[in-house]
Amino acid sequence: MNTLLISRDGLLHDDIAAQGGARVPPLRIGAIRASLRDALDRILAESPELVIIDANNGDAAEAGLLDRLCKQYAAAQFILLTGAIDQHDLLIRAMRAGVREVLQLPLMHQAFHEALDRITHTSAIQALHDGKVLAFIACKGGSGATFISTNFGHALATLANKKVILIDLHGQFGDAALYVSDQKPVMTLADVCGQIARIDGPFLESCLVSVGTGFGVLAAADDPLKAGNLKPEQMDTLLRVARQHYDFIVLDVGRQIDAISLRALDNADAIYPILQLALPDIRDGRRLLDIFRSLGYPTDNTRLIVNRYEKGGKLRLQDLQAALGAEVLHTIPNDYMAVTDSVNQGVPVLQLSRSSAVARSLIELVDLVVTRRVTENKGLFERIFGRGDHDL
Repeated sequence: MNTLLISRDGLLHDDIAAQGGARVPPLRIGAIRASLRDALDRILAESPELVIIDANNGDAAEAGLLDRLCKQYAAAQFILLTGAIDQHDLLIRAMRAGVREVLQLPLMHQAFHEALDRITHTSAIQALHDGKVLAFIACKGGSGATFISTNFGHALATLANKKVILIDLHGQFGDAALYVSDQKPVMTLADVCGQIARIDGPFLESCLVSVGTGFGVLAAADDPLKAGNLKPEQMDTLLRVARQHYDFIVLDVGRQIDAISLRALDNADAIYPILQLALPDIRDGRRLLDIFRSLGYPTDNTRLIVNRYEKGGKLRLQDLQAALGAEVLHTIPNDYMAVTDSVNQGVPVLQLSRSSAVARSLIELVDLVVTRRVTENKGLFERIFGRGDHDL
C-alpha cells in the first residue's frame, strides 16, 4: 500500500516503516512531508492509497489545512495520529474531512495493525466492483430520457441482479426520483458534492432514494444556486467512488451541456442519446453528436435509442442512422397508457405492468446492455417470459 507520511518525527517514521514492512502485502512509505502545509505545497504526482498524519507536533494553525489535503487525495484512506488529549478542534475537523481512523501516540502496534486491517478490508471490498457508467442524454426536450433511464436502472437491478445507482444531473428541476418512488430525497447531488471529502460507499448509499433491491437514485440538486456551485472535479470523485461500489452507474444527463455534464460524459463507458423519430429531434440529435465528435468521444460508444417508436412512419430507422451517422441500438414502443400510469403513480413500469409493450422493450434493452444474447444459453427476454407458457 503506497503511503504518504506527514511527520517530523524520525523515530515514528522508522517505527511505522518497520511495522508496515512486516505486513502482507507490505505498507510502503513512498513519500514524507514535514507538515500539512508542506504536503499541500508539494503535491505528489501519483495519489497515495494511504495518508498518515502525525498531528502531535503540528502547528495548530495548520489544522484548517486538513480538509484541503483530504480533498486533494480524495481516493486515499487517512490515519490521524495524535498524542494530545485536548485537540478537540482538530478531531472535529478530521471527522468532517472524512478521516475514519484516529490513533493515540505513542503508537500502539496492535491498534495500528487493526486500523490497517480495517482499511485493507475496505479497499478489498471496493476492488470487487469496476462499475460501468452509462449516460442517457436527451436530444430534445420531452424525448423521454428520464423515464427510460430511471426504468432501465430499475429493470437492470431487478432482472440482471446488478447493483445500480442512478445519478440525476439535471441542473434545474430534476425529478428522476419521482418517476420510480414517492419518497422525498433526504440528500441531493449538491449535498453529496458539498461533503465530497467524506464520500465512501456507505455514505453514498445513505444519500440515495432506495427503489427496491439493488437500485437507488441520487436526486438532483433542489436549488439552482446549489447546482451552480458543483465542480467538475467533484463529479470525478463521485463517479470514482460509485464505480467501486456499484455494477452500473446510470446518468440522467438531461439536455444541458455544461462543465458538470461534460465531465460526467467524459467518464462514461457508453452514451445513449434519446430521441423520437421526428425532424426536430433528428436536427438536435445531429448537433449533439457533432459536439461529441468534436470532443473526441468514440463513435462506437455512442448508440441511439428511439423512443415512442411506431412502425410504418414516413421516417425510417435507416434514414435516421444515415442522417446522424450513428447506430440505433434499440427502440422503445409508443405505449402511452403504461408509461402514463407509471409516471403518475411513481412506480417502475416493470413493477406496475410487466407484460406491457414498454416493459418488454426495457427487458430487451437490459439484455443488450449486459451483453447477454439468445445464443448464450437463453436470452434474458426468453428467461423472463418463456414462450408463452407462464402466466404473467
